[in-house]
Amino acid sequence: MPRLSPSHVDRLRSRLEHELGPSKVITSEAGLAAFAGDESENEPVLPDVAVEAETPEDVRIALAVALQERAPITPRAGGSGKSGGCIPVAGGIALGTGKLSKIVDIDHAELIAVVEPGVVLGDLHRAVEAEGLFFPPDANSLAWCALGGNIAENAGGPRAFKYGVTRDYVLGLDIALVGGEPMSVGRNTRKGVTGYDLTGLLVGSEGTLAVTTRATLRLVPKPEVVVTLLALFADVHACGRAVAAMLESRVVPRCLELLDRATLDAVRNQGVGVDPGAGAMLILEVDGAEATTLVEQERIGNACMSAGALDVLVAQDLAQRDRLWSARRALSHTTRAMAKHKVSEDVVVPRRHIGTLLAEVDRIREATGIKMLTYGHAGDGNLHVNYLYDDVSQIPDVERGLEQLFRRVVELGGTLTGEHGIGLSKARFLPLEQSESVIDLQQGLKRVFDPNGLLNPGKIFPRPEGGHRSC
Repeated sequence: MPRLSPSHVDRLRSRLEHELGPSKVITSEAGLAAFAGDESENEPVLPDVAVEAETPEDVRIALAVALQERAPITPRAGGSGKSGGCIPVAGGIALGTGKLSKIVDIDHAELIAVVEPGVVLGDLHRAVEAEGLFFPPDANSLAWCALGGNIAENAGGPRAFKYGVTRDYVLGLDIALVGGEPMSVGRNTRKGVTGYDLTGLLVGSEGTLAVTTRATLRLVPKPEVVVTLLALFADVHACGRAVAAMLESRVVPRCLELLDRATLDAVRNQGVGVDPGAGAMLILEVDGAEATTLVEQERIGNACMSAGALDVLVAQDLAQRDRLWSARRALSHTTRAMAKHKVSEDVVVPRRHIGTLLAEVDRIREATGIKMLTYGHAGDGNLHVNYLYDDVSQIPDVERGLEQLFRRVVELGGTLTGEHGIGLSKARFLPLEQSESVIDLQQGLKRVFDPNGLLNPGKIFPRPEGGHRSC
């Protein structure tokens, strides 16, 4: 989609200011810069104009103007994405929903919460847990990511192994289509099978079909007890054996995080005292009734020791647990500081192939000479493979390593992304996993919702010029 002409941009700005008021419309270059990028390595792109919506009606007006003016429009929540999903590659309008930040209702009787898309995930956690309830999805950026983005990307997190991902907790959505038409999909009840599951379709659609203005979320009772354990190993391959042994013993931790040697060094650099002899680590968490957690701790310990663990430790208090998880959740930013450039991929393989994937990472590192580190959610096979490099001359080697990784993941029966989404970063590689007919079907759905291709253009589907935008 070509950029709008200067006269078209002037008309668009004038129209938005007239419909919304100048205070909600951003036109300065400094102001637009806040809407240009995300947490990926994709190059930021300035929109022509930005809208900071304060009400659902503001969202609908912006979408109506976009259609009337045939202007591209890119929605944005917290901007914490890792795949370029909210970068306005075609210019036009950037539509911010961060000020739609009300927790509208927490209903104990029905175990639901009603929220706006700008609510920060960590704020929702605190609000529902204060009431004895629990919203399990826990993206590592929970301190600043917003639920609108979590819904758009179907965000996961460490607790997804036991509890599932965002889609599993979204019952219904209020949305606005391109053109501004409001619509409610889904339900307020725990069960319901009326018609197509449009809610499930919209969750994970990466902002390409509609914009969320309100969400009805499922809650569960807050677990009585939470216990965090550390298992230290000589190398990451022993970690893989421990994960397999755990699953065979039918233990389902709520978190099962794997850190390789390079990642463990990054954790040590954050001041977490980890045995210097350890070359890899598992962070595990169990929850539930006290008797249940005691049994699971014993099974975890046995599984780890049978796989050759150097030690298995239990966090002694809440402060120790929080310090450990703070270090884990900060890994993305910590590892970014280890090189000028970082490409972070979130591939998924069947759990039985975790060891094979780790061996493939070793092979790619040796073949390309690129520094790599791996961590992530071993319980569901979702590992974050990071490529770190300092010089642009290394980009061809990074590109080669990425394609090798993706091809091997697909060969192992895995998938290109577990929680970051396709966005810009992986659009080129979508045909490795999905057939042409499957891609065509999805593009047909896109045309039903957005016939003119105005909403978040350039995302998910491969473009003729290709190119891996993380590089």
